[in-house]
This record gives sequence, structure tokens and C-alpha cells, in this order.
Amino acid sequence: MKKKKFETNAIRIQTPTTDEREHSTPLYMTSSFVFDSAEQARALFAREVEGNVYSRYSNPNTDEFISKICSMEGAESGVATSSGMAAVFSSLASLLDQGDHILAARSLFGSTHQILSQILPRWGINFTYADVYDTGSWESLIQDNTRVLFLETPSNPGLDLIDLEWAGTLAKKHGLIYMVDNCFATPYLQRPMEYGCDVIIHSATKFIDGQGRAIGGIIAGKERYIEEVAFFTRNTGPALSPFNAWLFSKSLETLSVRMDRHCDNAETLADYLADHPKVNRVKYPFHKDHPQLELAKKQMKRGGGVVCFEIQGGYDKAKNFIDKTKMLSRSANLGDTRSIVTHPASTTHSKLTDEERQAVGITPGLIRIAVGLEAAEDILTDVEQALKA
Repeated sequence: MKKKKFETNAIRIQTPTTDEREHSTPLYMTSSFVFDSAEQARALFAREVEGNVYSRYSNPNTDEFISKICSMEGAESGVATSSGMAAVFSSLASLLDQGDHILAARSLFGSTHQILSQILPRWGINFTYADVYDTGSWESLIQDNTRVLFLETPSNPGLDLIDLEWAGTLAKKHGLIYMVDNCFATPYLQRPMEYGCDVIIHSATKFIDGQGRAIGGIIAGKERYIEEVAFFTRNTGPALSPFNAWLFSKSLETLSVRMDRHCDNAETLADYLADHPKVNRVKYPFHKDHPQLELAKKQMKRGGGVVCFEIQGGYDKAKNFIDKTKMLSRSANLGDTRSIVTHPASTTHSKLTDEERQAVGITPGLIRIAVGLEAAEDILTDVEQALKA
């Protein structure tokens, strides 16, 4: 049979129907599952047969969600987690040992930075940052104990890109586990597995849910690594709830439609901001002024739903702009149907030092807009009146 398209699998991958013949997957709101016999219980715990034992381990709703993401990403296996940061931490903690080293792109989400710089060093796991725009220096930063190459592309919030194919070649040459946070692009716009990635991480809270309702994460990738991640999460407990998994799985049915609209609106906003006299610079992967435009077109289907720009006047003007918006939501989240405006330096990346923020382009005047699904004209109207104010 001809292989089904992305959009079709997002809708048609589903747990088997019950005797009730339901069209939509039901909620399996249960903590545990019963056994037909003591022998079946033994076999399930011994993993000699497939089946559900306890919702901390697996559940039909989380299984369906994982199956869809694996299909979308081209991954062999996956693990669902209680949040995106649980996915980041679990993937690293399960695959690293005391004395190991991580080579990471400098442009990372604030909480990921805290895991690398504050938490993992407690267990003797250290890291080195590599400059996104100086990839020629990366190989020299690899140590004898380097085990993981970790990056996110596009980055949060600066929308810096890393050549996934180049990074995959580097990781393979040095025998590194190649991890990519694919949250901003989603598997609809970018598939790191096609470039040799071993482990992919998502905050399902963002575009996967797409409606600002639930917290969750997922790790997908090659079976040999996901087995270790599954052992870690099974015994440490960052499990995704069946209800949230059900929400995410249903949301994936509209991911392609939503992302196309996010991209349409983001492109319109980026073009508007690039020509505004009160804006110093605009960053959007598919905008003509992005320094890595050709790379974006090489590895991404479209530019995504996030635009960042630097307003003239620094923090005071940025704060004033945010306060003057009338329709945009002031929140630290992104990927919602509603457009959201954020000041990264004072919120999501506030725990970084001034020097660390400067190194990744997070200036006092930088504003991130996660562009929603409203009419583009209404988004522009709100942004325009706030800039005037």
C-alpha cells in the first residue's frame, strides 16, 4: 500500500476501537490495569508480552500520542513526559553518566541552560557552549568525554539556526548522541531524523497542543536510546497524564493546518516590522533579512510561528510596547491560537547573566511575538497602535 501522507497519519493513527465502536479514541482515565491471571501479570511485568500495566508506564492515550509523533518525525520509538522540560532533563539524565560532557549550542531556552549549568554539574556532568555562528570552532570543543551534541533550531527566542546535516555529520564522526529540541519547528516543518538525529525533544505544551490548554513533552528517536530513556522515566515518574495525551493526540490532527496559518501570519508580521522606523532589526527564519535564510529553506518547510524584533529605546520602550498592546496576550507561553507577546530578557531568559544574554542576542529591547491564528490584519493593527504609543 502507498505510504500515507503526514496529514493523513496525524488523523488516522489511532488506538484500536473498543466493543463500543467509537469513532474518536476514548479517554482511558485509569491509574492501573487488571490482569486475566497471575501468569499474565508475570508476563507483562517481565515484558514478555505487550500490554498495559500502570499508567506511569503506558496508557492507550499516551501510546497513541507517541505513535503519531514517531510517524511524523520518522522515529523508531518514543516516551511521553509531564512537560517539555521533563523531556529535556530525562533525555540527558538517562543517557549520561558521571564524568560525561555535553557540547551544546549556546542559543538555548533559559530552563535548558539552567539544567546544563546548575543541575547536571551536581552529578559530575559538565558542558561547553559552542557559538551558532562559528561552527568552525565546534570540533575543537569536543573532549575525550563528550557524549552528547545538543542543540535547538530555530532557537528560543533569537531564531538562530544550525545546519542539521552538518551537525549530524559531526556527531557521527565523533560518536556523539545527537539531540535536537524541535519545539519551534514541529515535525511538520522540520524532521531532524532525516539528518542523522538520534533523539528529538518537544514541549508538547507549545504548537503540538496549539491552544494553551495542557502541559506535556515527548522524546522520540532511535530505539536503542529510547529504551534507556524509558527505563529512566518509568522509574522516576515524569509521566504524561492520559487526559493531556488525549488532548495532544487530537491536536495533532490539525497541526499542519494550524502551522500553515501561523506561518502565514508570522511572515506578514515580519515584513511589516522590517519596514518600521522604530524597529532596529527583525528575526524570522524565512525573512529576506535573516542571515541564515538559505539554511532555513534547506531544512525547514516554512519559517514557523515566532517572530522576534528589537525595538528602539531598549527595555523601557520594550516594556511600554508590551503594556500598550490591546489584543496580544502578555504571557511567557507560545504556540497558542492567540498571539502572545513576551520580553525574554526579563522573563523566560531572566536567569541568564547580562553577558550570557548578550552572547545569544537577547538585548533589553528584544521582543518575541508568538504569532497566533487571528486575522493577520487584526494582529498588525494591534502591533501598529502599540508602536505608535
